[in-house]
Amino acid sequence: MKKQTALLTTFLFLMTVFGGCKQSGTQNDDIITVDVTASYPKKELILQEFMDVEYIPLETSDEFITMGWVHAISKDIIITRNRRQGSVDGNIYIFDRNGKGLRVINRLGQNDEEYMYVLDVTLDEDNNEIFVNDHWRKKIYVYDLYGNTKRNFNHKEGTSYAMGTYNFDRDHLLCEDGEFFSDEHRNRFLVISKQNGDIIREIEIPYKEYVSSAVHKGNMVMPIRNRTLVPHSDNSWMLMENSSDIVYKLLPDYSMIPLITRTPSIQSMSPGVFLYPAVFTDRYCFMQTVKAEWDWVRNSGHKRANLVYDRKENAIFEYVVYNDDFTNEKTVNMTSEVTVGNNEIALVHIFEAFDLVEAYKEDKLKGKLKEIAATLDEESNPVLMLIKYKK
Repeated sequence: MKKQTALLTTFLFLMTVFGGCKQSGTQNDDIITVDVTASYPKKELILQEFMDVEYIPLETSDEFITMGWVHAISKDIIITRNRRQGSVDGNIYIFDRNGKGLRVINRLGQNDEEYMYVLDVTLDEDNNEIFVNDHWRKKIYVYDLYGNTKRNFNHKEGTSYAMGTYNFDRDHLLCEDGEFFSDEHRNRFLVISKQNGDIIREIEIPYKEYVSSAVHKGNMVMPIRNRTLVPHSDNSWMLMENSSDIVYKLLPDYSMIPLITRTPSIQSMSPGVFLYPAVFTDRYCFMQTVKAEWDWVRNSGHKRANLVYDRKENAIFEYVVYNDDFTNEKTVNMTSEVTVGNNEIALVHIFEAFDLVEAYKEDKLKGKLKEIAATLDEESNPVLMLIKYKK
Protein backbone atom coordinates (compact mmCIF):
# COMPACT_ATOMS: atom_id res chain seq x y z
CA MET A 1 0.00 0.00 0.00
CA LYS A 2 1.44 3.37 -0.97
CA LYS A 3 2.06 5.99 1.68
CA GLN A 4 -0.78 8.45 1.67
CA THR A 5 -0.10 12.16 1.98
CA ALA A 6 -2.40 12.39 4.97
CA LEU A 7 -0.46 9.70 6.82
CA LEU A 8 2.87 11.35 6.17
CA THR A 9 1.55 14.71 7.31
CA THR A 10 0.23 13.14 10.51
CA PHE A 11 3.52 11.38 11.12
CA LEU A 12 5.59 14.54 10.73
CA PHE A 13 3.21 16.46 12.99
CA LEU A 14 3.45 13.88 15.74
CA MET A 15 7.22 13.73 15.51
CA THR A 16 7.30 17.50 15.95
CA VAL A 17 5.04 17.32 18.99
CA PHE A 18 7.08 14.58 20.64
CA GLY A 19 10.47 15.97 19.67
CA GLY A 20 10.80 18.01 22.85
CA CYS A 21 9.88 15.17 25.19
CA LYS A 22 13.02 13.05 25.44
CA GLN A 23 13.62 12.39 29.14
CA SER A 24 12.99 8.74 30.00
CA GLY A 25 10.10 8.08 32.34
CA THR A 26 8.26 11.36 31.90
CA GLN A 27 4.69 12.24 31.12
CA ASN A 28 3.73 15.26 29.04
CA ASP A 29 0.00 16.03 28.63
CA ASP A 30 -0.82 12.36 29.47
CA ILE A 31 1.73 11.05 26.95
CA ILE A 32 4.24 8.68 28.54
CA THR A 33 7.79 8.71 27.19
CA VAL A 34 9.89 5.57 27.63
CA ASP A 35 13.58 5.06 26.89
CA VAL A 36 13.65 1.37 25.93
CA THR A 37 17.45 1.21 26.45
CA ALA A 38 17.47 2.63 29.99
CA SER A 39 17.90 0.72 33.26
CA TYR A 40 15.13 1.53 35.72
CA PRO A 41 14.97 1.13 39.51
CA LYS A 42 13.08 -1.85 40.97
CA LYS A 43 9.59 -1.60 42.40
CA GLU A 44 7.63 -4.30 44.26
CA LEU A 45 3.83 -4.28 44.24
CA ILE A 46 1.09 -6.41 45.82
CA LEU A 47 -1.56 -7.33 43.25
CA GLN A 48 -4.53 -7.10 45.62
CA GLU A 49 -3.61 -3.55 46.63
CA PHE A 50 -4.44 -2.13 43.19
CA MET A 51 -6.55 -4.83 41.46
CA ASP A 52 -9.49 -7.00 42.50
CA VAL A 53 -9.03 -10.77 42.21
CA GLU A 54 -11.63 -13.50 41.62
CA TYR A 55 -10.96 -17.24 41.42
CA ILE A 56 -13.21 -19.56 39.40
CA PRO A 57 -12.70 -23.35 39.47
CA LEU A 58 -13.94 -24.90 36.22
CA GLU A 59 -16.21 -27.88 36.79
CA THR A 60 -14.63 -31.22 35.96
CA SER A 61 -16.64 -34.09 34.46
CA ASP A 62 -16.31 -36.67 31.70
CA GLU A 63 -17.76 -34.12 29.25
CA PHE A 64 -15.91 -31.09 30.58
CA ILE A 65 -12.17 -31.73 30.46
CA THR A 66 -10.46 -28.57 29.30
CA MET A 67 -7.10 -26.85 29.36
CA GLY A 68 -9.04 -23.70 30.25
CA TRP A 69 -7.66 -21.43 27.54
CA VAL A 70 -10.04 -18.49 27.98
CA HIS A 71 -11.56 -16.64 25.02
CA ALA A 72 -14.42 -14.69 26.57
CA ILE A 73 -15.98 -13.85 29.92
CA SER A 74 -19.30 -12.04 30.18
CA LYS A 75 -21.63 -11.43 33.10
CA ASP A 76 -23.22 -14.83 32.44
CA ILE A 77 -20.77 -17.20 30.71
CA ILE A 78 -17.13 -18.19 30.26
CA ILE A 79 -15.84 -19.62 26.96
CA THR A 80 -12.69 -21.75 26.84
CA ARG A 81 -10.98 -24.18 24.49
CA ASN A 82 -8.00 -26.50 24.51
CA ARG A 83 -4.69 -25.33 23.15
CA ARG A 84 -2.30 -28.02 21.99
CA GLN A 85 0.43 -27.39 19.48
CA GLY A 86 -0.25 -29.52 16.39
CA SER A 87 -3.46 -30.99 17.79
CA VAL A 88 -6.98 -29.72 17.19
CA ASP A 89 -10.05 -31.26 18.85
CA GLY A 90 -12.49 -28.49 17.90
CA ASN A 91 -14.14 -28.31 21.34
CA ILE A 92 -15.53 -24.99 22.57
CA TYR A 93 -16.52 -25.18 26.24
CA ILE A 94 -19.20 -22.92 27.71
CA PHE A 95 -19.39 -22.54 31.50
CA ASP A 96 -21.59 -20.31 33.60
CA ARG A 97 -19.97 -17.42 35.48
CA ASN A 98 -19.34 -19.68 38.50
CA GLY A 99 -17.53 -22.31 36.44
CA LYS A 100 -20.35 -24.84 36.08
CA GLY A 101 -20.30 -26.59 32.70
CA LEU A 102 -23.24 -25.73 30.44
CA ARG A 103 -22.40 -27.27 27.06
CA VAL A 104 -19.65 -28.25 24.65
CA ILE A 105 -19.85 -27.02 21.05
CA ASN A 106 -17.90 -28.82 18.32
CA ARG A 107 -18.41 -27.97 14.63
CA LEU A 108 -15.09 -29.34 13.44
CA GLY A 109 -15.38 -30.69 9.91
CA GLN A 110 -15.04 -30.17 6.19
CA ASN A 111 -18.32 -28.62 5.05
CA ASP A 112 -19.16 -24.95 4.64
CA GLU A 113 -20.72 -24.68 8.12
CA GLU A 114 -17.74 -26.22 9.91
CA TYR A 115 -14.29 -25.00 10.88
CA MET A 116 -10.95 -26.80 10.49
CA TYR A 117 -9.16 -24.95 13.27
CA VAL A 118 -10.16 -22.70 16.17
CA LEU A 119 -7.75 -19.79 16.49
CA ASP A 120 -10.00 -17.67 18.67
CA VAL A 121 -13.63 -17.40 19.75
CA THR A 122 -15.22 -13.95 20.07
CA LEU A 123 -18.38 -13.53 22.13
CA ASP A 124 -21.05 -11.05 21.02
CA GLU A 125 -23.02 -10.74 24.23
CA ASP A 126 -25.54 -8.28 22.75
CA ASN A 127 -26.56 -10.62 19.92
CA ASN A 128 -25.93 -13.98 21.65
CA GLU A 129 -23.48 -15.06 18.95
CA ILE A 130 -19.97 -16.45 18.85
CA PHE A 131 -17.47 -15.82 16.05
CA VAL A 132 -15.00 -18.65 15.44
CA ASN A 133 -11.90 -17.46 13.60
CA ASP A 134 -10.38 -20.19 11.40
CA HIS A 135 -7.18 -18.69 9.99
CA TRP A 136 -6.37 -21.90 8.11
CA ARG A 137 -9.42 -21.44 5.89
CA LYS A 138 -9.30 -17.66 6.37
CA LYS A 139 -12.95 -17.62 7.36
CA ILE A 140 -15.06 -16.58 10.32
CA TYR A 141 -17.95 -18.86 11.32
CA VAL A 142 -20.87 -17.42 13.28
CA TYR A 143 -22.95 -19.61 15.62
CA ASP A 144 -25.48 -19.04 18.34
CA LEU A 145 -24.59 -20.00 21.92
CA TYR A 146 -25.78 -23.56 21.26
CA GLY A 147 -23.61 -24.10 18.19
CA ASN A 148 -26.29 -23.60 15.56
CA THR A 149 -25.03 -22.06 12.32
CA LYS A 150 -25.95 -18.44 11.62
CA ARG A 151 -23.58 -17.46 8.75
CA ASN A 152 -19.92 -17.28 7.74
CA PHE A 153 -17.69 -14.95 5.75
CA ASN A 154 -14.13 -14.76 4.45
CA HIS A 155 -11.20 -12.74 5.72
CA LYS A 156 -10.39 -9.72 3.58
CA GLU A 157 -8.53 -10.88 0.47
CA GLY A 158 -4.78 -10.72 1.01
CA THR A 159 -5.04 -10.74 4.82
CA SER A 160 -5.26 -13.27 7.61
CA TYR A 161 -6.74 -12.39 11.00
CA ALA A 162 -4.14 -14.63 12.62
CA MET A 163 -3.47 -12.17 15.45
CA GLY A 164 -7.05 -12.19 16.70
CA THR A 165 -10.59 -10.86 16.39
CA TYR A 166 -12.34 -8.86 19.10
CA ASN A 167 -15.79 -7.49 19.84
CA PHE A 168 -15.63 -3.77 18.98
CA ASP A 169 -19.28 -2.73 19.23
CA ARG A 170 -22.75 -4.11 18.55
CA ASP A 171 -22.23 -4.26 14.77
CA HIS A 172 -18.48 -4.63 14.30
CA LEU A 173 -15.41 -6.72 15.06
CA LEU A 174 -11.89 -5.36 15.49
CA CYS A 175 -9.37 -7.60 13.70
CA GLU A 176 -5.61 -7.69 13.48
CA ASP A 177 -4.00 -8.73 10.22
CA GLY A 178 -1.40 -11.43 10.84
CA GLU A 179 0.26 -11.18 7.43
CA PHE A 180 3.01 -8.84 8.60
CA PHE A 181 6.25 -10.56 7.57
CA SER A 182 6.50 -8.66 4.29
CA ASP A 183 7.85 -5.14 3.87
CA GLU A 184 4.62 -3.81 2.40
CA HIS A 185 3.25 -0.68 4.06
CA ARG A 186 -0.24 -1.67 5.17
CA ASN A 187 -2.84 -1.06 7.86
CA ARG A 188 -2.87 -4.02 10.24
CA PHE A 189 -5.95 -3.09 12.30
CA LEU A 190 -9.33 -3.46 10.62
CA VAL A 191 -12.92 -2.88 11.73
CA ILE A 192 -15.25 -5.29 9.93
CA SER A 193 -18.99 -5.92 9.73
CA LYS A 194 -20.33 -8.74 11.91
CA GLN A 195 -22.86 -9.57 9.21
CA ASN A 196 -20.70 -10.14 6.14
CA GLY A 197 -17.08 -9.27 6.97
CA ASP A 198 -17.00 -6.07 4.89
CA ILE A 199 -14.19 -3.70 5.84
CA ILE A 200 -15.76 -0.70 7.56
CA ARG A 201 -12.57 1.07 8.57
CA GLU A 202 -8.81 0.55 8.23
CA ILE A 203 -7.03 2.02 11.23
CA GLU A 204 -4.12 4.09 9.92
CA ILE A 205 -0.99 4.13 12.09
CA PRO A 206 1.75 6.19 10.43
CA TYR A 207 5.37 5.05 10.30
CA LYS A 208 8.38 5.69 8.11
CA GLU A 209 9.74 2.27 7.10
CA TYR A 210 8.51 -1.23 7.85
CA VAL A 211 10.30 -2.91 10.79
CA SER A 212 9.73 -6.59 11.52
CA SER A 213 9.68 -7.89 15.09
CA ALA A 214 10.49 -11.43 13.90
CA VAL A 215 13.99 -12.92 13.80
CA HIS A 216 14.75 -14.89 10.64
CA LYS A 217 17.36 -17.53 9.89
CA GLY A 218 16.94 -19.19 6.52
CA ASN A 219 13.43 -20.64 6.47
CA MET A 220 13.10 -20.38 10.26
CA VAL A 221 11.17 -17.56 11.89
CA MET A 222 10.96 -16.68 15.59
CA PRO A 223 8.32 -13.98 16.13
CA ILE A 224 7.63 -11.98 19.26
CA ARG A 225 4.20 -13.09 20.44
CA ASN A 226 3.20 -10.14 22.61
CA ARG A 227 -0.25 -8.71 22.06
CA THR A 228 -0.25 -5.53 19.98
CA LEU A 229 -3.99 -4.99 20.45
CA VAL A 230 -4.87 -4.59 24.15
CA PRO A 231 -8.26 -3.65 25.66
CA HIS A 232 -8.45 -0.57 27.85
CA SER A 233 -10.81 -0.29 30.82
CA ASP A 234 -12.95 2.46 29.24
CA ASN A 235 -14.13 0.48 26.15
CA SER A 236 -11.18 1.70 24.12
CA TRP A 237 -8.15 -0.19 22.75
CA MET A 238 -4.40 0.27 22.84
CA LEU A 239 -2.76 -0.28 19.44
CA MET A 240 0.92 -1.04 18.98
CA GLU A 241 2.40 -1.10 15.46
CA ASN A 242 5.91 -2.61 15.42
CA SER A 243 7.18 0.01 12.96
CA SER A 244 5.86 3.01 14.90
CA ASP A 245 7.34 4.88 17.87
CA ILE A 246 3.89 5.66 19.27
CA VAL A 247 1.31 3.50 21.04
CA TYR A 248 -2.19 4.82 20.41
CA LYS A 249 -5.50 4.63 22.19
CA LEU A 250 -8.39 3.86 19.80
CA LEU A 251 -11.77 5.23 20.90
CA PRO A 252 -15.21 3.87 19.92
CA ASP A 253 -15.67 6.73 17.44
CA TYR A 254 -12.44 5.66 15.63
CA SER A 255 -10.47 8.66 16.86
CA MET A 256 -6.95 7.95 18.14
CA ILE A 257 -4.99 9.51 21.00
CA PRO A 258 -1.21 9.12 21.39
CA LEU A 259 -0.65 7.26 24.65
CA ILE A 260 3.04 6.27 24.76
CA THR A 261 6.06 7.42 22.79
CA ARG A 262 9.37 5.58 22.85
CA THR A 263 12.99 6.54 22.40
CA PRO A 264 15.27 5.80 20.61
CA SER A 265 13.22 5.36 17.49
CA ILE A 266 12.59 1.77 16.43
CA GLN A 267 13.64 2.94 12.98
CA SER A 268 17.22 3.43 14.26
CA MET A 269 17.68 0.15 16.18
CA SER A 270 19.21 -3.15 15.10
CA PRO A 271 18.33 -5.45 16.72
CA GLY A 272 15.09 -3.73 17.60
CA VAL A 273 13.79 -3.34 21.14
CA PHE A 274 9.99 -3.23 20.95
CA LEU A 275 7.67 -1.69 23.53
CA TYR A 276 4.31 -3.39 24.17
CA PRO A 277 1.46 -1.99 26.28
CA ALA A 278 -0.23 -4.13 28.91
CA VAL A 279 -2.64 -3.30 31.75
CA PHE A 280 -3.37 0.38 32.42
CA THR A 281 -5.04 1.45 35.69
CA ASP A 282 -5.75 4.87 37.18
CA ARG A 283 -2.26 4.86 38.72
CA TYR A 284 -0.12 2.22 37.00
CA CYS A 285 0.71 1.74 33.32
CA PHE A 286 2.29 -1.67 32.75
CA MET A 287 4.47 -2.31 29.70
CA GLN A 288 7.06 -4.77 28.46
CA THR A 289 10.13 -4.31 26.29
CA VAL A 290 11.30 -7.21 24.12
CA LYS A 291 14.62 -7.36 22.27
CA ALA A 292 14.25 -9.09 18.88
CA GLU A 293 17.30 -11.31 19.20
CA TRP A 294 17.36 -15.11 19.15
CA ASP A 295 20.06 -17.70 19.89
CA TRP A 296 19.25 -20.59 17.55
CA VAL A 297 21.75 -22.92 19.26
CA ARG A 298 20.41 -22.41 22.79
CA ASN A 299 16.86 -21.87 21.50
CA SER A 300 16.40 -18.83 23.70
CA GLY A 301 16.26 -15.09 23.42
CA HIS A 302 13.75 -12.23 23.06
CA LYS A 303 14.98 -10.75 26.34
CA ARG A 304 12.16 -9.05 28.20
CA ALA A 305 11.93 -6.28 30.79
CA ASN A 306 8.71 -5.67 32.73
CA LEU A 307 8.14 -1.94 33.19
CA VAL A 308 5.53 0.13 34.99
CA TYR A 309 4.91 3.87 34.83
CA ASP A 310 3.66 5.20 38.18
CA ARG A 311 1.48 8.25 37.55
CA LYS A 312 1.71 9.33 41.19
CA GLU A 313 5.51 9.29 41.25
CA ASN A 314 5.86 10.35 37.60
CA ALA A 315 8.54 7.70 37.10
CA ILE A 316 9.18 4.36 35.41
CA PHE A 317 10.27 1.24 37.31
CA GLU A 318 11.10 -2.37 36.56
CA TYR A 319 8.35 -4.09 38.50
CA VAL A 320 7.67 -7.29 40.37
CA VAL A 321 4.04 -7.96 41.34
CA TYR A 322 3.25 -10.52 44.06
CA ASN A 323 0.01 -12.44 44.59
CA ASP A 324 -0.95 -12.00 48.24
CA ASP A 325 -2.98 -15.24 48.23
CA PHE A 326 0.31 -17.19 48.36
CA THR A 327 2.45 -17.34 51.50
CA ASN A 328 5.59 -17.51 49.40
CA GLU A 329 6.58 -14.88 46.85
CA LYS A 330 4.38 -15.91 43.90
CA THR A 331 4.83 -13.41 41.08
CA VAL A 332 2.23 -12.17 38.60
CA ASN A 333 3.14 -10.96 35.12
CA MET A 334 0.88 -8.09 34.09
CA THR A 335 1.46 -8.96 30.42
CA SER A 336 -0.68 -11.84 29.22
CA GLU A 337 -1.67 -13.64 26.04
CA VAL A 338 -5.21 -14.01 27.36
CA THR A 339 -7.12 -10.91 26.26
CA VAL A 340 -10.83 -11.12 27.01
CA GLY A 341 -11.58 -7.56 25.92
CA ASN A 342 -14.00 -6.00 28.40
CA ASN A 343 -13.95 -3.12 30.87
CA GLU A 344 -14.24 -5.32 33.98
CA ILE A 345 -11.40 -7.82 33.58
CA ALA A 346 -7.84 -6.79 32.79
CA LEU A 347 -6.14 -10.19 32.70
CA VAL A 348 -6.84 -13.88 33.13
CA HIS A 349 -4.27 -16.27 34.54
CA ILE A 350 -4.67 -20.04 34.60
CA PHE A 351 -3.65 -22.17 37.59
CA GLU A 352 -3.20 -25.86 36.86
CA ALA A 353 -4.94 -28.03 39.46
CA PHE A 354 -1.84 -30.09 40.24
CA ASP A 355 0.12 -26.93 41.05
CA LEU A 356 -2.56 -25.75 43.47
CA VAL A 357 -2.87 -29.19 45.07
CA GLU A 358 0.87 -29.22 45.70
CA ALA A 359 0.82 -25.65 47.07
CA TYR A 360 -2.09 -26.57 49.36
CA LYS A 361 -0.22 -29.59 50.74
CA GLU A 362 2.77 -27.36 51.43
CA ASP A 363 0.53 -24.76 53.17
CA LYS A 364 1.45 -22.01 50.70
CA LEU A 365 -2.09 -20.72 50.04
CA LYS A 366 -4.42 -18.33 51.82
CA GLY A 367 -8.04 -17.19 51.72
CA LYS A 368 -10.43 -18.17 48.94
CA LEU A 369 -7.71 -19.78 46.83
CA LYS A 370 -6.86 -22.12 49.73
CA GLU A 371 -10.54 -23.07 50.08
CA ILE A 372 -10.78 -23.89 46.38
CA ALA A 373 -7.53 -25.88 46.34
CA ALA A 374 -8.83 -28.05 49.18
CA THR A 375 -11.61 -29.32 46.85
CA LEU A 376 -9.31 -30.22 43.93
CA ASP A 377 -7.38 -33.26 42.88
CA GLU A 378 -4.52 -33.37 40.40
CA GLU A 379 -6.85 -34.30 37.51
CA SER A 380 -9.25 -31.40 38.05
CA ASN A 381 -9.79 -28.68 35.46
CA PRO A 382 -7.79 -25.47 35.90
CA VAL A 383 -8.75 -22.61 38.18
CA LEU A 384 -9.08 -19.19 36.54
CA MET A 385 -7.75 -16.11 38.26
CA LEU A 386 -9.59 -13.02 37.03
CA ILE A 387 -7.60 -9.84 37.61
CA LYS A 388 -10.19 -7.07 37.62
CA TYR A 389 -10.06 -3.29 37.71
CA LYS A 390 -10.75 -1.78 41.12
CA LYS A 391 -14.24 -0.31 41.38
